Amino acid sequence: MPPPIVWSPDPTVLAGVIALSLVYVAGWRRARRPGEPHPPGYGRLALFAASMASVLAALVSPIDDLSDDVLAIHMVQHLLLLDLVPILMILSLTKGILRPVARSLNVLERRAGVLAHPAFALLLYVAIMYLWHVPAMYDLALEHSGVHVLEHLCFAAAGTLYWWQVLSPLRGRMRVAGMGPVVYMVSTKLLVGMLGVILAFAPASFYSWYQHHPHYWGLSARVDENIAGLVMALEQSIVMGIALTYLVVRMLSESEREAQRAERYGLA
Repeated sequence: MPPPIVWSPDPTVLAGVIALSLVYVAGWRRARRPGEPHPPGYGRLALFAASMASVLAALVSPIDDLSDDVLAIHMVQHLLLLDLVPILMILSLTKGILRPVARSLNVLERRAGVLAHPAFALLLYVAIMYLWHVPAMYDLALEHSGVHVLEHLCFAAAGTLYWWQVLSPLRGRMRVAGMGPVVYMVSTKLLVGMLGVILAFAPASFYSWYQHHPHYWGLSARVDENIAGLVMALEQSIVMGIALTYLVVRMLSESEREAQRAERYGLA
């Protein structure tokens, strides 16, 4: 039996997307004014648009409605909020766009202390994934809309803090540097991937909610759960691999620029 295709145009989500878009476009245009160093290109604008499209895909498109009946689709929704939205959002930012708030962000980071440390971001990311996949918590979120909203906010917040550590255009004192990103991401992949493996090879369904809901495409609750685990494990591998490649390329590019500056300074 095919599932119904239902859109969920939540006014709160739409208002949030519109508000964020207005703020970003204003900052993007300001950073492109004559005289501003390193103006952001249209590629940054495209990345931001993609991040907002990902928000709408997760919370407004049929993915949101199907997530109540198909665990694998619910996993896709979670991973969009945890990884794709934060990655695209942070990559859309530049020093120029953040200039009006850069000093405030640095002050906030210093005052946050251990909460701004990469180790905390890693542990929070992993803890949030495990916490919300405990059967009692998972079913509770599906049974109560308020708890479900909290769950989504937790994924978005944990993902943003995690990816900010390695992708932020600002160079804070606590940011991951050197070979740190490799350890940072491989550790996360192993810890979260373990959860994906547990779900992928579970001999029975852990979540009572899905045991008593429609089984579309002939999927049993157990097979649905196994597919969800595979989706999690595969997504972690793909995203982490792409991110590590990006970071290595960025690190080499920065090293080359530093060498060129040093050479110019030596010749002066």
